[in-house]
Amino acid sequence: MEKQNWLITGVSTGLGRAFAQAALAAGHTVVGTVRSEKDLRAFEELRPGHAHGRILDVTDGDAVSGAVAEVERSVGPLDVVIANAGYGLEGTFEETPLAEVRRQFEVNVFGAVATLQAALPHMRRRRRGHLMAVTSMGGLMAVPGMSAYCGSKFALEGILEALGKEVAQFGIHVTAIEPGSFRTDWAGRSMTRAARTVDDYDELFTPIREARQKASGNQLGNPAKAGEAVVHITTVERPPAHLVLGSDALRLVTTARRAVDEDIRAWETLSRTTDFAEGAQL
Repeated sequence: MEKQNWLITGVSTGLGRAFAQAALAAGHTVVGTVRSEKDLRAFEELRPGHAHGRILDVTDGDAVSGAVAEVERSVGPLDVVIANAGYGLEGTFEETPLAEVRRQFEVNVFGAVATLQAALPHMRRRRRGHLMAVTSMGGLMAVPGMSAYCGSKFALEGILEALGKEVAQFGIHVTAIEPGSFRTDWAGRSMTRAARTVDDYDELFTPIREARQKASGNQLGNPAKAGEAVVHITTVERPPAHLVLGSDALRLVTTARRAVDEDIRAWETLSRTTDFAEGAQL
């Protein structure tokens, strides 16, 4: 396997750390972004000389652009970039403050966009590269109590799909990584939870929140295997535009997409009634 230079945001814990460890194990050089000096040192100790830490806030677009440019100069041309940094926000739509929704999009969507936009011009000039972002199974299906999170991931899915069609002409691949439930801190200490304020949602939402907290630490997905899967798709000629990870994600996404297809078919006749008699088809 040709050795590559990777950039992964959010490598302190979770899937970002697993992706970095798998890439390092495969012999690649990995630049990982973290939020503290302590995490930077811990990351670089994974494989001295090949693991390079950078302190970065992905919501600072200028800092992201500067960091990517610096890495291109000091470490080398980036072959793989994974916009992984993000977090979960749990709460019913009505109970989630607008400021929290904005923050969710700022990190999960705009942080990822800033990372990919910073790396793209370099890859375009070289006519090669692989851009990825971690969305979620929640980017292809939605569950009660995660409207802001799923909304941010649905948005990122749309951006990635359009981006992939724009840059394929340059030899650049784009992959949305869609994990299911993995054994990380995502549903535990890393989860932001909106306060409960409306009793009407108790019957629906209380069991969901309790079940998610109870399952934390015992999830089905193995982060190390997720890392191996991501490394693998960088070795194939035609990597997927969508990489669903985990059997739970496969089941839930398939069910959700089937429901969308059924709605489309059921209302197809009404959908056709909104056309002009003569008009341009896309």
